[in-house]
Amino acid sequence: KGVAAIMARADIDIVGGGIFGLSIAFVCARRGARVRLIEKRHVGAGASGGVLGALTPHAPDRWNAKKQFQLDCLRDADSWWREVERVGGKSAGFERCGRLQPIDDEQALALAEHRADEARRHWGRSFAWRIRPSRDFANCAPRSQSGWLIHDSLSARLDPRRAINCLMAALRALNCVIEEGALGARAAPRQILATGHEGLTELSHELGLPIGGGEKGQAMIVDRRMIGCPQIFGDALHIVPQPGGVAIGSTSERQYREPVQVDEALDQLRERAERLMPQLAGARVLERWAGVRPRASSRAPLLGRHPTRSDVYIANGGFKTGYGLAPGIANAMADLVLDEAWSVPDAFCIDNLVTRMQEQPDPQSRTR
Repeated sequence: KGVAAIMARADIDIVGGGIFGLSIAFVCARRGARVRLIEKRHVGAGASGGVLGALTPHAPDRWNAKKQFQLDCLRDADSWWREVERVGGKSAGFERCGRLQPIDDEQALALAEHRADEARRHWGRSFAWRIRPSRDFANCAPRSQSGWLIHDSLSARLDPRRAINCLMAALRALNCVIEEGALGARAAPRQILATGHEGLTELSHELGLPIGGGEKGQAMIVDRRMIGCPQIFGDALHIVPQPGGVAIGSTSERQYREPVQVDEALDQLRERAERLMPQLAGARVLERWAGVRPRASSRAPLLGRHPTRSDVYIANGGFKTGYGLAPGIANAMADLVLDEAWSVPDAFCIDNLVTRMQEQPDPQSRTR
């Protein structure tokens, strides 16, 4: 496109050192932009610095554009993370491990069979959603009242902290400027705000609309070795084999007093995990973690131009799906900021959410 075009799409400030901010910085830098990443605490200080690392798909029925976007992200995750590792020279701990889910009764079995048919239609031939007997997985199997499990081969895992360090190394290799522990006045002609739950809360107050906020999650790592086993999902919790142990998470707390302190809710989570996976009973706890995740009111990522600020963009709301969606979100934001192209589902568009809320007649939906 020539020197003039390359210069026109350089100089981007990205505020926020979580998975969205780091991934967007990486893609923008790979496309030739000069990038400065600004994080007021330290990179990975928020929800992206947790311990779980589950990358899992939506159920393959009731298909829509959001599910297709997530499928594309998960399908491309291998090659995307390999490229980050190649550039930075560090491992993200990515593994296409698959996932097991227990089937407890006839109704759940019928639904699983329906979803297996839908997966064949929407996922293609590369990945599958299958019903298999528990005995096929020996010591890896969760407790299933029916003796049957759902096994999907699309799910993956990574080590969140290794992934953060991997991206940091790649950004340094691409000569990005990284500022930690400072607010950093805006210097670039374009700015992307990937500021997590605090950014959603700030935007909600600015617009007088319930755009989003934070939801606390707690998780832990216990001293068991299950490398080579699929991850487990059941009773609304994830059990993820990691190199240093088994990660268990997470709670979902809309109301909380202490955002980064663990409490009795984590003990209850462990009890549920041990009922689901008796193999974990008595395992020593290696680490407990708590943090606040950015949850938009739509429960979808929020992307696009800032509603009130010129040449400012927002990439936020990666609630529970940030690592899984990061490759697609990063490419989409680079498309938007560098080339003014929109390449994600309209459900992710922040303008659409703001418009819907402004048209809502119920004054109770507005923030005070």
